[in-house]
Amino acid sequence: MELDALKELFKNFQSQVIFNQDLKRKNWFNIGGKTKVFFKPENLKDLVNFLKVLKNQEKISIIGAGSNTLITDELYNGVVIKLGKNFNRISVLNEDIIISGTAVYDKNLADYAANNGLSGFEFLACIPGTIGGGIKMNAGCFGKEIKDILISVQAVDKNGNVVTIPAKEIEFKYRKSNLPEDLIFLSASFKGLKKNPEKIKEEMLNLKIQKDKNQPTKIKTSGSTFKNPIEQTNKKVWELIKESVPLDTSFGDACISKKHSNFFINKGNASFNDMKKLINFVSESVFKKTGISIEKEIKILEN
Repeated sequence: MELDALKELFKNFQSQVIFNQDLKRKNWFNIGGKTKVFFKPENLKDLVNFLKVLKNQEKISIIGAGSNTLITDELYNGVVIKLGKNFNRISVLNEDIIISGTAVYDKNLADYAANNGLSGFEFLACIPGTIGGGIKMNAGCFGKEIKDILISVQAVDKNGNVVTIPAKEIEFKYRKSNLPEDLIFLSASFKGLKKNPEKIKEEMLNLKIQKDKNQPTKIKTSGSTFKNPIEQTNKKVWELIKESVPLDTSFGDACISKKHSNFFINKGNASFNDMKKLINFVSESVFKKTGISIEKEIKILEN
């Protein structure tokens, strides 16, 4: 749809819709161009109204923390949605159940659970994303995954229909699920176990120390680039990369972390194509060396 037509279509959404919004600062890689339409709904009513007006006439992508997203440098020919403040709330229900908006950062949910004496959420303190993204990819670390604590998720489809899906009806696997691609997650309920808050915080600190020892921090990276190929080998993907690719490999300013070979870094002004070339080169090199096909964990937003 042409820009003038989109402006007319969304004239009632005022400042919530921005045209030609720059996305470079909205992801951890610090890479990317603009999107044709950027929408930040403050509440569910706004989101449903927007989707019903749009009528699925444009490609729609959701961006959370941008912690596992690589974005094209070209104008993204679609709509990018980032959920606003009313999707960033947390509350306790019946002492051991937490209701969380999907725009809540994983670490913030872990902290909230700890402060309320609920265990089971500790691993989330080490995942740099939002709850919505965590549900989408069944995020996890240190032997725990979102599926282990999830009770249900509330979502809206691209036509504006709201649904609630019990976790028992979702088929979760390693870093994926069978949830429909067209769902936008709104909120979720989680079950914890009562425990001394200080014990929980101690465990969270121990996990963070382990993570910081093995993974790069405070740099332009997007976390784990590839999933571990658990169905093909017992080896971790970082081991396969290390034995298949010279770790000083780079394309422009896109390079491999010396601390963790599954973390790729923008060391300055890497372009989308630089990072994509590095990702493809590593994937192809691992396959040539080991015969193992590795799957991307990061989400690539392109036309």
